[in-house]
Amino acid sequence: MKTGVLLVNLGTPAAPTAKAVNAFLSQFLHDYRVVDMPRALWCPLLHGIILPFRSPKVAKLYRSIWWPEGSPLMVVSRRQQRALHEAFIREGIDMPVALAMSYGEPSMATAWQELKAAGVGRVIILPLYPQYSVSTTASVFDSWARLMKAETCLPAFRFIHDYHEHSGYIQALADSVRDHWAEHGQADMLLLSYHGIPKRFQDKGDPYGQQCHRTSELVAEQLGLERHQWRTTFQSRFGREEWLKPYTDEAMKTLPGEGVKRLDVICPAFSADCLETLEEVAEQNKALFIKGGGEQYHYIEALNDRGSHIQMMLDLVCRELA
Repeated sequence: MKTGVLLVNLGTPAAPTAKAVNAFLSQFLHDYRVVDMPRALWCPLLHGIILPFRSPKVAKLYRSIWWPEGSPLMVVSRRQQRALHEAFIREGIDMPVALAMSYGEPSMATAWQELKAAGVGRVIILPLYPQYSVSTTASVFDSWARLMKAETCLPAFRFIHDYHEHSGYIQALADSVRDHWAEHGQADMLLLSYHGIPKRFQDKGDPYGQQCHRTSELVAEQLGLERHQWRTTFQSRFGREEWLKPYTDEAMKTLPGEGVKRLDVICPAFSADCLETLEEVAEQNKALFIKGGGEQYHYIEALNDRGSHIQMMLDLVCRELA
């Protein structure tokens, strides 16, 4: 039975325009895994207030980080797809690799048809979320399950739940920090900023927050950092309810007063650079840190298509083949 790999990431608007962003956000925010409010309450709010006002603003932010080749997330994801396929070729393994996005294109259905056309009867699904969350990883599983309802002969499949403490992942993160230090010097603190989730998700049993803290601990250990030299925070909160704390943007305002004048920031939950890393973390948070009295601020890019990151993906898939 021929095996193929399905890489899945969140997704991106097709263009940095209000229309494209509206379509993307509509699909994203309609996912019950992301927003679990009753639809009778949520849909009027979403379509009557949030999308009309938020889409033009978000489109402007996307334009500020858009690459000549397209959306950074899409460009990097395609590079990852090609690099992983080439890694399998070097290993002498015939392993088709397809790319899907939970929202937008290429869709899960498009990627599955690509694998079927390649003769794949067994699929290894790799959500590119190192830490499991109901709002991300579980949503990928939902999409796959819905897609399979139309299949008469179901393919065998393996679903990679998370890899938050995988040795290759931790090593890749630590090496990226070391490379940054070699070029720019070591800052007073390394801040590990993760995308946040509502706290009530954690209260219901979502292990995301715990896994984020575990990743931070392992990276700090690998780098030989003392406890005062690193910190974990959570970014990108939305709405008025409480999300996982401490909040990254608030830390930007207070750290200079604690004596942290030089700050390095890395976002371990993001496998590819995107709006949240390139605009929110690299630009908005830098402005907050400098305004609060900070002097030097560096964002350390995501692992993207770094060789060690691709090797880790290879190892994850091969483990499922054993």
